[in-house]
Amino acid sequence: MADLSQEATRRSAKAHDITLNYYEAGTGGDLGGGLPLLMLHGGGPGASAWSNFGRALPHFASRFRTLLVDQPGFGGSDKPPVVGNFYRHAADHVVALMDELGIERVHLLGNSLGGGTAMRLALTYPDRVGRLILMGPGGLSLNLFHADPTEGVQRLMDFGANPTREALRAFISTMVVNQELVTDELVEERFADATAPGAQEAMRSMGMSFWNPETAEDGMLWREAHRLRKHTLLTWGREDRVNPLDGAFAALKLIPKAQLHVFPHCGHWAQIEAAEEFAEISTAFLARHVESRQARSPEESP
Repeated sequence: MADLSQEATRRSAKAHDITLNYYEAGTGGDLGGGLPLLMLHGGGPGASAWSNFGRALPHFASRFRTLLVDQPGFGGSDKPPVVGNFYRHAADHVVALMDELGIERVHLLGNSLGGGTAMRLALTYPDRVGRLILMGPGGLSLNLFHADPTEGVQRLMDFGANPTREALRAFISTMVVNQELVTDELVEERFADATAPGAQEAMRSMGMSFWNPETAEDGMLWREAHRLRKHTLLTWGREDRVNPLDGAFAALKLIPKAQLHVFPHCGHWAQIEAAEEFAEISTAFLARHVESRQARSPEESP
């Protein structure tokens, strides 16, 4: 059995002028049209590819060539100042990473901030993407009834202003319904990453790209949702306190090939709190890419 530990799967490669850290496992097969699966994490304090998706890696690596990528400014990746809006900044670097690795096309799975990056990548580089799975995605979520900032975003900003363990625990507590998942070990692990050299500056640069009037509008992806022609699975925790469920409705209406799956008793971290069901419905969704291509359907064309 392959070693799927963090250190055994860790890799790095150049992406334009920076180096991105990522984790890779699995060789894939015909499932999902044989395309690799590239997963993009969320953007909270201490977030990384491994913290978001490390526990999901064994399932997906047994079916796909799977890459978990630390976005620019996070985890083990370089932390340069964000140029323009973060979603475009990160998408451009992810495509550069794909070029460096000789990967032509991927399925994309993105959580929160990573969902926004995945959406921007699919809009800008449609020929590089098969299908999209978006989990409470940033930029695409348009809150119809909840106040902005939401509770989760407010606690994220509270940590930025006062980066303590207590503030981090308060933020993490908004991610899940099951508070038993908010362990001391998790808080310590995330706090170490959130306060590592360059991490605070990278978080501020990322955040300002959504507040600066010159770059913020480029992050309002819901305004471009009608242009997306990819099959898209929107997944949401019913009790999401970061990007609440009502934020899904505009995307569901605007994206021509969108469908929505809602996990009950689940917050913003569906891949952790509803791990088994999330893995099942994601795999089934990607598997249908094979069926459409075999049927020579134009729906799956780039």
